Amino acid sequence: MIGVLCCNEVVDRPIQAVATRFVEPLVRYAGATVLLVPAVADAMDTRALAARLDGLLLTGSRSNVAGARYGKSDAVDDALDLERDAVALELAGRMIEAGRPVFGICRGLQELNVLFGGTLTDALDDGHHRSTEDTTAYETLFDHVHDVSLLSGGMLAAAIAESTILVTSVHRQGIDRLGEGLSVEAHAVSDGLVEAFSARPCGGDVLAVQ
Repeated sequence: MIGVLCCNEVVDRPIQAVATRFVEPLVRYAGATVLLVPAVADAMDTRALAARLDGLLLTGSRSNVAGARYGKSDAVDDALDLERDAVALELAGRMIEAGRPVFGICRGLQELNVLFGGTLTDALDDGHHRSTEDTTAYETLFDHVHDVSLLSGGMLAAAIAESTILVTSVHRQGIDRLGEGLSVEAHAVSDGLVEAFSARPCGGDVLAVQ
C-alpha cells in the first residue's frame, strides 16, 4: 500500500486534497493500493502508519515549505501549509528509518532536502524555473519547460537513455544547500540548480525530482 500525502486546500471550504495526476498512475499503471494520508499533524500516529505502508509519495503542491523548518524567513506572499510540513517530515522520517522507499515530487523534493538537513531558496521567479506570467490556470500550468542534465551513475541515468532531458517546471522554491547524505541525480542546464537527488540511508530508496 502506497501512502500519498494530502495538502490542506481552501476552495469554498477547507479540504484535504491530492491532484489526480499523482494518484492515477499508481493505480492505473502500477496496480497499487493507495491510501490518501491527511495532513492533520496533531491527530496522526506516524509510527503506526509507517508500519502499514510499503512506500510513500510526497506530492507537489501550490504551497511552500515554511522557512522556520530550515532557519530562514518566509517571503511575504508565501503560501504555506504548516500541517503538511509537520506530517511530511515526520512520516517520511519514519519511513526512511524503517527502510521503506520514499519518492518526492516538487514540494516533496524540498521536504526531503529539509529532512536531511538541507536548506531552500525561494528566489526562483526569474523565468528559468517557472514562468514570469500567471500560471494559476491548469491548462497552462505546465507549459514552462527547461533542460535538465542527468548525472552519470545515478538512478535516473540508469533508467533514461538520454543525458539531457526536457522537464516541466513551476516551482518557486529550490535547493540552496543539499542535505547531508544526498546524491545529486540531475541539475538544471541553465544555472546548475539541483533538480533531483537520491539516497539509501537505511536500505530503502529515497528519490526526489523537482
